[in-house]
Amino acid sequence: MDFINLLAQLAEGMGNTLLLFVLTLVFSLPLGLLVAFGRMSNFKPVQLLFKFIIAILRGTPLMLQLLVVFFGPYYIFGVSLSASYRFIAVVLGFSINYAAYFAEIYRSGIESIPMGQREAAQVLGYSRAQTFVKIILPQMVKRVLPPVTNEVITLVKDTSLAFVLVYTEMFTLAKQIAAARTSVMPLFVAGVFYFVFNAVVAVVMERVERSLAYYN
Repeated sequence: MDFINLLAQLAEGMGNTLLLFVLTLVFSLPLGLLVAFGRMSNFKPVQLLFKFIIAILRGTPLMLQLLVVFFGPYYIFGVSLSASYRFIAVVLGFSINYAAYFAEIYRSGIESIPMGQREAAQVLGYSRAQTFVKIILPQMVKRVLPPVTNEVITLVKDTSLAFVLVYTEMFTLAKQIAAARTSVMPLFVAGVFYFVFNAVVAVVMERVERSLAYYN
């Protein structure tokens, strides 16, 4: 019964972790593609700008970026933000950070497609947009799934960093309950939760990868 009560106490943290995980993917996956386009732009200033942004996001701690997103509007622009902005800042910080990593993964996938396929599509009368959507994108998705899976698994664990903005996700709540009970059991349960969560993500991504194995 005590274990059931512990799970009930941790339920809110589990829900918050899942919500942060889902929203981060919903925003960062498409945003990463836009950033990849900017990074691959033929216009040098735009390319350098996005290259610099990616370098900053990948080269500084996610925790620091969350603090900048949350406190930046106030200290830079003097804008007073409501309490609800805390959650928005968490999602925004995570989404921007992971978009930078996904952008580089997408770029490597796109650039791995032989130039001959683009030239063949041009000969057939395909526009650049049609070439990307019908020829480049399907192949790119298949090639980048393994590194994307690694990033998604990392995201599951990184959700614990949301505590820096006092967002009560799973691990933060587990630490609070562990301190109140003077027991490590809540931390152990949290560890099991992350392990199971990552196992589910790995299985789902593996099945998606198998479904795209056209030539096997």
